[in-house]
Amino acid sequence: MTEDGIRLTQAEWSVMEYLWDEGPRTGREITERMARRCGWSRSTTLTLLGRLEAKGAVKSAPAERGPKVFSPLLQREAAALRETEDFLSRVYQGSLSLMVSALTRKQALPREELDQLYALLKGLEEEGHD
Repeated sequence: MTEDGIRLTQAEWSVMEYLWDEGPRTGREITERMARRCGWSRSTTLTLLGRLEAKGAVKSAPAERGPKVFSPLLQREAAALRETEDFLSRVYQGSLSLMVSALTRKQALPREELDQLYALLKGLEEEGHD
């Protein structure tokens, strides 16, 4: 499965966030972290790691001496883009402007974010995006 086709569950996101931030890590380190943060049992975390490996989101390799070491294969940016595209399509029929409009009605944007959005839109306009 390519990065574009990998979908993560909420629980899988928790494991991936740890690996993106602090990977590679051993199975023991991951199970201990998930037990502390989420209250998960060892078997729950190992099941999730197996699913992530089957999806192609992580890889494991035995350390020279010791347990498996897990590393992320799926890039955070690719996963976030996939989630964003799915959300936009499902909730706002693919309309970015509809989403931004809905979000800004309930919450005022700080000046800095408005400036960033303006710069992004201006850049897209200059590139000729329609």
